[in-house]
This record gives sequence, structure tokens and C-alpha cells, in this order.
Amino acid sequence: MAETNANASAGRKPIRIWVDGCFDMMHFGHANALRQARAMGDYLVVGVHSDAEVERNKGPCVMKEDERYAAVAACKWADEVVKDAPYVTTLEMLDKYNIDFVVHGDDITTAADGTDCYQLVKDAGRYRECRRTVGISTTELVGRMLLLTRDHHIRGPRSKSPTQGVDEAAVANFSQGTKAANIAHYLSTTKKIIQFSSAREPQPGERVVYVDGAFDLFHTGHIEFFKKARELGDYLLVGVHDDQTVNAIKGGNFPVMNLQERVLGVLQCRHVDEVIIGAPYSVTKDVLEDVYHVDAVVHGASDQPRDIDGADPYALPKAKGIYHEVDHPRLDLTTTAIIERIIESRHVYIERQARKAKKALAEAEAEQREKEINAALRA
Repeated sequence: MAETNANASAGRKPIRIWVDGCFDMMHFGHANALRQARAMGDYLVVGVHSDAEVERNKGPCVMKEDERYAAVAACKWADEVVKDAPYVTTLEMLDKYNIDFVVHGDDITTAADGTDCYQLVKDAGRYRECRRTVGISTTELVGRMLLLTRDHHIRGPRSKSPTQGVDEAAVANFSQGTKAANIAHYLSTTKKIIQFSSAREPQPGERVVYVDGAFDLFHTGHIEFFKKARELGDYLLVGVHDDQTVNAIKGGNFPVMNLQERVLGVLQCRHVDEVIIGAPYSVTKDVLEDVYHVDAVVHGASDQPRDIDGADPYALPKAKGIYHEVDHPRLDLTTTAIIERIIESRHVYIERQARKAKKALAEAEAEQREKEINAALRA
């Protein structure tokens, strides 16, 4: 594991922890919760709800259940994934997997009937909390994409406006009464990047493999690509392009997530060893030699991009004979495909966002009541 617990020692029963959730569009906020939970014990079991279970209690997911299962399994802090976990966490489920306690963020999550999903384990004294990552959520990401239209999936001119291409009427109607659709970006810190970093250096004799890209809305297509690329070596170095570069190449409102958000999404993946933040779009001599000596540069066989000036971004590694192309089983899943899911079912997701905003308000009120009750009991 990338992160070990100092309390783990021979002769003591390992502390087994349970975290569950939808993990829709598995982002670094989810990963940070798993990181915090894993640090509380020795073995982390992550329960992931099925599509049917989420639909009943929360509304439709963007990502299908098999995609969500795979995304959680690729997080370096998850030791085991339990598929089709119940939406309301039960003591029977904890006992089945020999769990000591459950970890959840410092907010209340309710089922369709309004009950606290963790009340049973709270009453049993098998509940702990971790800090929720402020500034990122699936609701926030869906909100950003709902403000786009199909016109934003084509190459377009760069703009200084932070709301380039945004449907202003949609902003006015959709964001009224909720922050879910506001254009907001998480601001990372060096501490967070260090927490997510593996801190592992390539050892003598290990082959370093380099891949690069935007890695926007980090998904199982990216994960499968990383797995294939890593098979060509021992150490995976990932270059993540900055926002200006991605926007210049893709246009419109891309990227959906900013550089810091995308870097953390890549760093949480168990197949990644190190990241170059703001890597150049065309692979340069500096990339191949200054960070580590790169033995192989890998790119997807189905995607043949060109730099802004029309040049082949992989001309140098091709000339050096270290360029490779790989296929993987999830070529159908791309960032654009995810956005298409949102746009094609726009009305469904707008209704979903509205329901979630109403549900979030009720959960906040319940959380405040719980705090008041606990304060009264301590008085």
C-alpha cells in the first residue's frame, strides 16, 4: 500500500475499516475520503452501491456500476471492493466482512425515506468520521457539464472569459437556490499533492514509461490505458497538460476540471508512480531526460492528436525508437462520451440536480439537529 499505518504490527488483529458510497464519477474527493479512512486502520473494504440501489435512493448515476466498481478498485487506498453494497449500512454487512468500524464524511447521508444511512452503525458505536473535501463533488461536476451544449464539443477560439460558451439562461435557471451549478474549481495545496503522491523513485534497472494527456474527468478508460502502458515497464510517469494547453487543443469549455483537480485524480490511481504537472503537449528532450531517464513513451493507438502548429507531438520519441501505441478494452469511454451522456439526458440530470439540492438541504437540517442534540447531551 502507498500509505501504511504505524499501529499495524505483528500479533495484533488488523483493524478492518468499511467505507461505502456511489462513487459516481470517482474523483479525488472520493479518493481523499478513502485515504483518510485507510489511515485509521490496516485494511480498507469499500462497498459500492449498484445502479438500482442508487436510482432508488438518489437518482441516476452518470457512470455505470461496472465502471464505478473498476474506478474504486483502481484507487491505491482501497484494499477490497464489495459490489452491490446496501445503501443503508447494516451491522450484518459489517460482521460479514469482519469490519471494526465504518468511516464516512462529516455530513449526513439519507436514504429515500429520509432516514440516516448510518444510524444503525452509529447506535452500535461502530462509526467514525473523516473530513469531507470541500470544493469537489459529483453534483458539482455534473453541474459544470450541464452548462455546456453540443456546440462546446468542437474546437473553438480561446477566450479570456471564464464562462466561455456557457448558456447564461441555463445558469440563471439551474443555479437558482443552489451552488451546485456555479462554475467553481477546487484549489489544491502542496500538502494535498504530497498526501496523494507515492513518493517512490524508480530503482536502478527499472524501466520508466511516460504517458501524457489531459485526463479530464478521470475514468476507467484512463485507468485501462495506464494499466496497459505500465506493462511496458516498471515505473509510470504521467504528464498532465495545463488548462491553457488543453483548451487551445480541444476548445470550448474544456477542460471540465482544472489542472490541480486533474493531477489529484491521476495521483490517486494505483498504477501511477509520479506526475509532471503542466507537461508540454509535445514530448521534449527535457521530459525524456531531466525528470527521469524515460525508456518508453506510450500513447493510445486510436487517438492521433496534433499540436497547435500541426506538428506531431511524439516526433522525438518516434525518432529515438521508444514510441509505442497500445489499445485497451475501454476505448469507447472518453471524457467526451461522459459529457455526451449528460447532454443527451440533460432534462433527467437537471431534475436529478434539483432533487439532490432539496435532499442536501434536508440532510443539512438533520445534521444541525444532530449537533444540537449531541451538544445538549454533553452539557
